[in-house]
Amino acid sequence: MASGVFLPGASGPRGMTKPIDGSHSLRLGLINSAFAQAGKGTRYGLEQTKRLGFDSVDLLADPLDMTAAERRLIADSCRELDLPIVSLCCVALGLIDFSPPVRRFHLDRCRAHLDLAADYGCRNLLLVLGEYVWQQEVIPPAEQWRLGVDAVRQLGAYAADRGLRIAIELEPFKLSLVNSIDTMLRFLDDVGLPETVMANCDISHLDLVHTKPAEVARLAGRIEHVHVSDCDGKVHGDLPPGRGVTPIADFLAAIRDTGYDGTVSIELEFSPQPEKIVEWVAEAHDATAKILARLGCRPAREPVGKRV
Repeated sequence: MASGVFLPGASGPRGMTKPIDGSHSLRLGLINSAFAQAGKGTRYGLEQTKRLGFDSVDLLADPLDMTAAERRLIADSCRELDLPIVSLCCVALGLIDFSPPVRRFHLDRCRAHLDLAADYGCRNLLLVLGEYVWQQEVIPPAEQWRLGVDAVRQLGAYAADRGLRIAIELEPFKLSLVNSIDTMLRFLDDVGLPETVMANCDISHLDLVHTKPAEVARLAGRIEHVHVSDCDGKVHGDLPPGRGVTPIADFLAAIRDTGYDGTVSIELEFSPQPEKIVEWVAEAHDATAKILARLGCRPAREPVGKRV
């Protein structure tokens, strides 16, 4: 549990929260897609992740599309760099498809992700579910919901057997299956595996669906992972913290006060200047590290931006 005390109403300008006394340990990670989408190689991205000061890495990698050499490269690089792999990301929209063969394929694909996560010593699989199709006018929404619950319940049992958890992503889109704290809690309750299937708290997603930081308290004891990025408050963005209007410090303070003591992973997608991806990532690292230090969640360190 958090050793400090969150001060309700202690917020200053949007996105700023006054420091508190006490300490609470959170680790700072990066999803490797930031470098991959900028056209950088796997080893290069992992080396930069370590050099820039991250405590861990999350992988967006598909076991069905990886060679044995690529698997070994990731494992060997992370071992040499002392860079733990905390989470493996899996986008599995077909888990709620109306076609049984499609669902079976995606269940098998998710099991392959879980096997890879276990091989890499991950803590969890970050799972992104799909959206209701055809504006909910053809297939009853309750049926797609049932398919999602059934699929994740099966995967949860498979994950538990491998010592893993599943973190369900909350998506900020109108037709997403899980797109609010209400639907997240309902989904987790329906799956009914509270020690295994839990929530991923994506800060910019929560803000985009008009969630107040104080509402995060409803997820106490049910948060398995955290993503952080910024946006303009209107459209999904995955920008470095500080480039948008998301009240990141307020959300991180609220997450801390649920007792969460895991990893906060920065998610950056499709940099507008891929040739400057190192600077982009360094900026995100420094902004987030500064917030975590002010909240007493992670020791203050020299900004890496000065060394890029």
